[in-house]
Amino acid sequence: MDVFVCAGCGTELTAPVSRVALPVHTHYGAWEELHPPLMEPATYAVDPLPTGPPWRLWEDVGEDTAAEQGVYAPVYAVPFGARNRIVIAPGDSRSTTLILEKCEGYCRGVDGRAGPNLACAGCGRPVATRIDDCGSWQTVWLEPAAVVRRSSGLPAGPPPDWDDLERVPPVEADGSWSRRWEAALGVMLAHLVATTEDRPVTLPSGPVSELLGHAVGRCLSPGPEAWTAGLAGPGISTARPRPDILLVPRHPLTGAPWRPAGDEGAVVPLDGGVWAYLAHPDDETSPVPATGVVPQGVLRDDYPLPPHPWHPLLPNRDAFRHTLVRLPAVRGPRLSRFRAR
Repeated sequence: MDVFVCAGCGTELTAPVSRVALPVHTHYGAWEELHPPLMEPATYAVDPLPTGPPWRLWEDVGEDTAAEQGVYAPVYAVPFGARNRIVIAPGDSRSTTLILEKCEGYCRGVDGRAGPNLACAGCGRPVATRIDDCGSWQTVWLEPAAVVRRSSGLPAGPPPDWDDLERVPPVEADGSWSRRWEAALGVMLAHLVATTEDRPVTLPSGPVSELLGHAVGRCLSPGPEAWTAGLAGPGISTARPRPDILLVPRHPLTGAPWRPAGDEGAVVPLDGGVWAYLAHPDDETSPVPATGVVPQGVLRDDYPLPPHPWHPLLPNRDAFRHTLVRLPAVRGPRLSRFRAR
Protein backbone atom coordinates (compact mmCIF):
# COMPACT_ATOMS: atom_id res chain seq x y z
CA MET A 1 0.00 0.00 0.00
CA ASP A 2 1.05 3.59 -0.62
CA VAL A 3 0.97 6.78 1.39
CA PHE A 4 1.27 10.30 -0.02
CA VAL A 5 3.43 12.83 1.80
CA CYS A 6 4.01 16.54 1.39
CA ALA A 7 6.82 17.22 -1.09
CA GLY A 8 7.93 20.16 1.04
CA CYS A 9 8.18 18.79 4.56
CA GLY A 10 7.36 15.06 4.38
CA THR A 11 4.17 15.22 6.45
CA GLU A 12 1.91 12.25 5.71
CA LEU A 13 -1.20 13.53 3.95
CA THR A 14 -3.11 10.26 3.45
CA ALA A 15 -3.88 7.02 5.16
CA PRO A 16 -2.42 3.91 3.48
CA VAL A 17 -4.15 3.52 0.11
CA SER A 18 -4.02 1.16 -2.89
CA ARG A 19 -4.40 2.18 -6.50
CA VAL A 20 -7.50 1.29 -8.55
CA ALA A 21 -8.90 2.45 -11.88
CA LEU A 22 -10.36 5.95 -12.12
CA PRO A 23 -14.16 5.55 -11.86
CA VAL A 24 -16.01 6.28 -15.09
CA HIS A 25 -18.40 8.66 -13.29
CA THR A 26 -15.64 10.70 -11.60
CA HIS A 27 -16.54 14.08 -13.13
CA TYR A 28 -20.26 13.52 -13.66
CA GLY A 29 -22.86 13.80 -10.95
CA ALA A 30 -26.41 15.17 -10.76
CA TRP A 31 -27.03 18.87 -10.31
CA GLU A 32 -28.55 20.13 -7.04
CA GLU A 33 -27.88 16.84 -5.24
CA LEU A 34 -25.41 15.92 -2.53
CA HIS A 35 -23.32 12.87 -3.45
CA PRO A 36 -21.38 10.26 -1.43
CA PRO A 37 -17.59 9.84 -1.68
CA LEU A 38 -16.35 8.85 -5.12
CA MET A 39 -13.63 6.48 -3.90
CA GLU A 40 -13.91 3.48 -1.64
CA PRO A 41 -11.94 3.75 1.63
CA ALA A 42 -8.21 2.97 1.35
CA THR A 43 -8.12 3.42 -2.43
CA TYR A 44 -6.83 6.07 -4.82
CA ALA A 45 -6.94 6.69 -8.57
CA VAL A 46 -5.04 8.90 -11.00
CA ASP A 47 -6.57 11.07 -13.73
CA PRO A 48 -4.11 11.27 -16.67
CA LEU A 49 -5.93 14.19 -18.34
CA PRO A 50 -5.64 17.88 -17.41
CA THR A 51 -8.49 18.80 -15.07
CA GLY A 52 -9.67 21.89 -13.25
CA PRO A 53 -8.43 25.49 -13.24
CA PRO A 54 -6.94 27.43 -14.82
CA TRP A 55 -9.46 27.47 -17.66
CA ARG A 56 -8.98 29.16 -21.04
CA LEU A 57 -11.65 29.94 -23.62
CA TRP A 58 -11.66 27.82 -26.78
CA GLU A 59 -11.44 30.97 -28.92
CA ASP A 60 -8.25 32.01 -27.11
CA VAL A 61 -6.67 28.56 -27.17
CA GLY A 62 -7.19 27.37 -30.73
CA GLU A 63 -7.65 23.86 -32.11
CA ASP A 64 -4.02 22.71 -31.93
CA THR A 65 -3.38 23.78 -28.34
CA ALA A 66 -6.73 22.31 -27.26
CA ALA A 67 -5.75 18.99 -28.83
CA GLU A 68 -2.54 19.01 -26.77
CA GLN A 69 -4.82 19.22 -23.72
CA GLY A 70 -6.84 16.26 -24.98
CA VAL A 71 -9.82 18.23 -26.36
CA TYR A 72 -10.60 17.65 -30.06
CA ALA A 73 -13.84 19.56 -30.62
CA PRO A 74 -15.05 23.04 -29.61
CA VAL A 75 -15.97 23.52 -25.96
CA TYR A 76 -16.63 26.67 -23.98
CA ALA A 77 -13.39 26.45 -22.00
CA VAL A 78 -10.37 24.14 -21.98
CA PRO A 79 -8.87 22.95 -18.66
CA PHE A 80 -5.19 23.63 -18.05
CA GLY A 81 -4.95 22.06 -14.60
CA ALA A 82 -2.34 19.46 -13.79
CA ARG A 83 -2.25 16.01 -15.34
CA ASN A 84 -2.07 12.93 -13.12
CA ARG A 85 -3.92 14.39 -10.15
CA ILE A 86 -4.58 11.81 -7.44
CA VAL A 87 -8.08 11.36 -6.02
CA ILE A 88 -8.88 9.83 -2.64
CA ALA A 89 -11.91 9.64 -0.37
CA PRO A 90 -12.08 12.64 2.01
CA GLY A 91 -11.91 10.25 4.95
CA ASP A 92 -8.45 9.09 3.86
CA SER A 93 -6.90 12.57 3.97
CA ARG A 94 -4.61 13.45 6.87
CA SER A 95 -2.86 16.54 8.27
CA THR A 96 -4.44 19.18 6.05
CA THR A 97 -6.19 22.45 6.82
CA LEU A 98 -8.65 24.45 4.75
CA ILE A 99 -7.44 27.56 2.94
CA LEU A 100 -10.53 29.60 3.79
CA GLU A 101 -10.17 32.21 1.06
CA LYS A 102 -10.33 29.41 -1.53
CA CYS A 103 -13.42 27.65 -0.21
CA GLU A 104 -15.92 28.93 -2.75
CA GLY A 105 -18.77 26.81 -4.00
CA TYR A 106 -22.16 26.88 -5.65
CA CYS A 107 -24.49 26.42 -2.68
CA ARG A 108 -23.86 23.39 -0.46
CA GLY A 109 -20.10 22.97 -0.27
CA VAL A 110 -16.82 23.76 -1.98
CA ASP A 111 -16.14 23.08 -5.66
CA GLY A 112 -12.45 23.86 -6.10
CA ARG A 113 -13.00 26.69 -8.58
CA ALA A 114 -10.12 28.72 -7.12
CA GLY A 115 -7.58 25.88 -7.15
CA PRO A 116 -6.13 23.96 -4.19
CA ASN A 117 -8.04 24.72 -0.99
CA LEU A 118 -6.22 22.37 1.40
CA ALA A 119 -2.80 23.14 2.88
CA CYS A 120 -0.29 20.84 4.53
CA ALA A 121 -0.57 21.19 8.31
CA GLY A 122 3.19 20.84 8.58
CA CYS A 123 4.43 23.62 6.31
CA GLY A 124 1.36 25.42 4.94
CA ARG A 125 1.97 24.53 1.27
CA PRO A 126 -1.19 24.13 -0.88
CA VAL A 127 -1.35 20.39 -1.55
CA ALA A 128 -4.89 19.34 -2.45
CA THR A 129 -8.44 20.34 -3.37
CA ARG A 130 -11.51 19.27 -1.43
CA ILE A 131 -14.72 19.05 -3.49
CA ASP A 132 -18.09 18.30 -1.93
CA ASP A 133 -20.54 20.75 -3.50
CA CYS A 134 -23.88 19.68 -4.94
CA GLY A 135 -23.59 17.79 -8.20
CA SER A 136 -20.09 16.51 -7.37
CA TRP A 137 -18.88 13.29 -5.80
CA GLN A 138 -17.07 13.98 -2.54
CA THR A 139 -13.34 13.89 -3.23
CA VAL A 140 -9.91 15.14 -2.25
CA TRP A 141 -7.59 15.74 -5.21
CA LEU A 142 -3.87 15.72 -4.44
CA GLU A 143 -1.72 17.94 -6.66
CA PRO A 144 0.98 15.74 -8.26
CA ALA A 145 3.69 18.39 -7.93
CA ALA A 146 2.92 18.92 -4.23
CA VAL A 147 3.03 15.31 -3.02
CA VAL A 148 5.34 12.31 -3.12
CA ARG A 149 4.17 8.69 -3.16
CA ARG A 150 5.92 6.35 -0.72
CA SER A 151 5.41 2.83 0.51
CA SER A 152 3.35 2.67 3.67
CA GLY A 153 5.18 -0.43 4.86
CA LEU A 154 1.91 -2.31 5.08
CA PRO A 155 1.34 -5.42 2.97
CA ALA A 156 -0.92 -4.85 0.01
CA GLY A 157 -3.77 -7.18 -0.71
CA PRO A 158 -4.14 -8.89 -4.08
CA PRO A 159 -4.77 -6.34 -6.84
CA PRO A 160 -8.36 -6.22 -8.12
CA ASP A 161 -9.04 -8.38 -11.15
CA TRP A 162 -11.96 -9.35 -13.38
CA ASP A 163 -13.43 -11.51 -10.60
CA ASP A 164 -13.84 -8.39 -8.45
CA LEU A 165 -16.40 -6.69 -10.70
CA GLU A 166 -19.42 -6.02 -8.48
CA ARG A 167 -22.92 -5.52 -9.85
CA VAL A 168 -24.30 -1.99 -9.50
CA PRO A 169 -28.13 -1.83 -9.51
CA PRO A 170 -29.54 0.66 -12.02
CA VAL A 171 -32.17 2.09 -9.66
CA GLU A 172 -31.64 4.01 -6.42
CA ALA A 173 -33.61 3.29 -3.25
CA ASP A 174 -35.91 6.25 -3.96
CA GLY A 175 -36.87 4.85 -7.37
CA SER A 176 -34.69 7.17 -9.47
CA TRP A 177 -32.07 5.99 -11.95
CA SER A 178 -28.59 5.47 -10.52
CA ARG A 179 -26.35 8.49 -11.09
CA ARG A 180 -23.51 6.09 -11.79
CA TRP A 181 -25.57 4.38 -14.49
CA GLU A 182 -26.50 7.71 -16.08
CA ALA A 183 -22.84 8.72 -16.24
CA ALA A 184 -21.73 5.30 -17.49
CA LEU A 185 -24.36 5.42 -20.23
CA GLY A 186 -23.14 8.86 -21.34
CA VAL A 187 -19.54 7.66 -21.55
CA MET A 188 -20.54 4.46 -23.34
CA LEU A 189 -22.62 6.37 -25.90
CA ALA A 190 -19.69 8.65 -26.70
CA HIS A 191 -17.48 5.65 -27.45
CA LEU A 192 -20.31 4.03 -29.44
CA VAL A 193 -20.76 7.15 -31.59
CA ALA A 194 -17.01 7.38 -32.21
CA THR A 195 -16.67 3.68 -33.03
CA THR A 196 -19.63 3.46 -35.42
CA GLU A 197 -19.16 6.95 -36.88
CA ASP A 198 -22.79 7.78 -36.05
CA ARG A 199 -24.30 4.64 -37.57
CA PRO A 200 -27.30 2.96 -35.89
CA VAL A 201 -26.72 -0.04 -33.65
CA THR A 202 -28.80 -3.13 -33.01
CA LEU A 203 -28.52 -4.22 -29.38
CA PRO A 204 -28.95 -7.76 -28.06
CA SER A 205 -32.29 -8.60 -26.49
CA GLY A 206 -32.66 -8.76 -22.73
CA PRO A 207 -31.34 -6.32 -20.13
CA VAL A 208 -28.99 -4.57 -22.60
CA SER A 209 -31.81 -3.64 -24.94
CA GLU A 210 -34.28 -2.90 -22.13
CA LEU A 211 -31.98 -0.56 -20.25
CA LEU A 212 -29.79 0.98 -22.96
CA GLY A 213 -31.93 0.71 -26.08
CA HIS A 214 -33.93 3.92 -25.61
CA ALA A 215 -30.83 6.09 -25.23
CA VAL A 216 -28.96 4.40 -28.08
CA GLY A 217 -31.93 4.82 -30.42
CA ARG A 218 -32.25 8.52 -29.58
CA CYS A 219 -28.54 9.24 -29.98
CA LEU A 220 -27.56 7.45 -33.19
CA SER A 221 -28.93 8.43 -36.59
CA PRO A 222 -31.43 5.97 -38.09
CA GLY A 223 -30.50 4.32 -41.34
CA PRO A 224 -29.84 1.08 -43.18
CA GLU A 225 -26.20 0.68 -42.10
CA ALA A 226 -26.92 -0.72 -38.64
CA TRP A 227 -24.09 -2.36 -36.73
CA THR A 228 -24.69 -5.28 -34.41
CA ALA A 229 -23.58 -5.20 -30.77
CA GLY A 230 -23.15 -7.98 -28.25
CA LEU A 231 -22.20 -8.29 -24.60
CA ALA A 232 -18.82 -9.93 -24.01
CA GLY A 233 -16.39 -10.26 -21.15
CA PRO A 234 -14.84 -12.63 -18.62
CA GLY A 235 -16.96 -15.74 -18.28
CA ILE A 236 -19.13 -14.94 -21.32
CA SER A 237 -18.50 -16.64 -24.65
CA THR A 238 -18.38 -14.26 -27.59
CA ALA A 239 -21.31 -14.86 -29.93
CA ARG A 240 -20.67 -16.40 -33.34
CA PRO A 241 -20.66 -14.83 -35.80
CA ARG A 242 -18.93 -12.07 -33.88
CA PRO A 243 -21.03 -8.90 -33.57
CA ASP A 244 -19.58 -5.74 -35.10
CA ILE A 245 -19.11 -4.28 -31.60
CA LEU A 246 -18.51 -5.95 -28.26
CA LEU A 247 -19.74 -4.19 -25.11
CA VAL A 248 -17.06 -5.08 -22.57
CA PRO A 249 -16.10 -4.15 -19.00
CA ARG A 250 -13.19 -1.99 -17.90
CA HIS A 251 -10.55 -3.62 -15.71
CA PRO A 252 -10.96 -2.57 -12.04
CA LEU A 253 -7.22 -1.87 -11.67
CA THR A 254 -6.07 -0.53 -15.04
CA GLY A 255 -9.33 0.72 -16.55
CA ALA A 256 -8.42 -0.99 -19.84
CA PRO A 257 -11.28 -2.62 -21.78
CA TRP A 258 -11.51 -6.41 -21.78
CA ARG A 259 -10.71 -8.15 -25.08
CA PRO A 260 -11.02 -11.75 -26.23
CA ALA A 261 -7.62 -13.32 -26.83
CA GLY A 262 -6.37 -12.46 -30.31
CA ASP A 263 -9.41 -10.31 -31.12
CA GLU A 264 -8.67 -6.90 -32.64
CA GLY A 265 -12.26 -6.01 -33.53
CA ALA A 266 -14.22 -3.03 -32.25
CA VAL A 267 -15.01 -2.90 -28.53
CA VAL A 268 -16.89 -0.29 -26.50
CA PRO A 269 -16.01 -0.16 -22.79
CA LEU A 270 -18.58 -0.11 -20.01
CA ASP A 271 -18.32 0.72 -16.33
CA GLY A 272 -17.44 -2.61 -14.69
CA GLY A 273 -20.33 -2.52 -12.23
CA VAL A 274 -22.84 -1.68 -14.96
CA TRP A 275 -21.48 -4.45 -17.19
CA ALA A 276 -21.65 -6.95 -14.34
CA TYR A 277 -25.34 -6.16 -13.81
CA LEU A 278 -26.13 -6.54 -17.52
CA ALA A 279 -24.14 -9.77 -17.75
CA HIS A 280 -25.59 -11.33 -14.59
CA PRO A 281 -29.10 -9.91 -13.95
CA ASP A 282 -30.04 -12.90 -11.75
CA ASP A 283 -33.59 -12.97 -13.16
CA GLU A 284 -34.50 -9.83 -11.25
CA THR A 285 -37.69 -7.93 -11.97
CA SER A 286 -36.93 -5.49 -14.76
CA PRO A 287 -36.32 -1.92 -13.52
CA VAL A 288 -37.76 -0.56 -16.77
CA PRO A 289 -41.21 1.04 -16.31
CA ALA A 290 -43.91 -1.43 -17.31
CA THR A 291 -46.74 -0.67 -19.72
CA GLY A 292 -50.31 -1.84 -19.69
CA VAL A 293 -52.49 -2.83 -16.74
CA VAL A 294 -52.99 -5.89 -14.56
CA PRO A 295 -55.42 -8.33 -16.22
CA GLN A 296 -58.94 -8.33 -14.82
CA GLY A 297 -59.38 -10.73 -11.93
CA VAL A 298 -55.70 -10.79 -10.92
CA LEU A 299 -55.23 -9.91 -7.26
CA ARG A 300 -52.02 -8.25 -6.02
CA ASP A 301 -50.64 -8.29 -2.48
CA ASP A 302 -47.36 -6.42 -3.03
CA TYR A 303 -48.65 -3.02 -1.99
CA PRO A 304 -47.06 -0.54 -1.85
CA LEU A 305 -45.35 -1.30 -5.13
CA PRO A 306 -41.54 -0.97 -5.17
CA PRO A 307 -40.41 2.42 -6.53
CA HIS A 308 -39.48 2.52 -10.20
CA PRO A 309 -38.20 5.30 -12.46
CA TRP A 310 -40.98 7.12 -14.30
CA HIS A 311 -38.99 7.51 -17.54
CA PRO A 312 -36.49 5.45 -19.56
CA LEU A 313 -32.82 5.56 -18.63
CA LEU A 314 -31.14 8.63 -20.16
CA PRO A 315 -27.43 9.47 -20.31
CA ASN A 316 -25.72 12.16 -18.29
CA ARG A 317 -25.32 14.81 -21.01
CA ASP A 318 -22.06 16.17 -19.59
CA ALA A 319 -20.58 12.67 -19.52
CA PHE A 320 -21.51 12.13 -23.17
CA ARG A 321 -20.28 15.50 -24.38
CA HIS A 322 -17.09 15.66 -22.32
CA THR A 323 -16.11 12.12 -23.31
CA LEU A 324 -16.83 12.56 -27.01
CA VAL A 325 -14.81 15.77 -27.40
CA ARG A 326 -11.84 13.93 -25.89
CA LEU A 327 -11.89 11.20 -28.54
CA PRO A 328 -9.89 12.07 -31.70
CA ALA A 329 -12.56 10.34 -33.80
CA VAL A 330 -14.92 13.27 -33.14
CA ARG A 331 -13.05 15.14 -35.88
CA GLY A 332 -14.29 12.65 -38.50
CA PRO A 333 -16.60 13.95 -41.25
CA ARG A 334 -19.55 11.80 -40.17
CA LEU A 335 -19.55 13.31 -36.66
CA SER A 336 -19.89 16.96 -37.66
CA ARG A 337 -23.26 17.28 -35.90
CA PHE A 338 -21.61 16.51 -32.57
CA ARG A 339 -18.97 19.23 -32.92
CA ALA A 340 -21.36 22.16 -32.54
CA ARG A 341 -21.19 23.64 -29.07
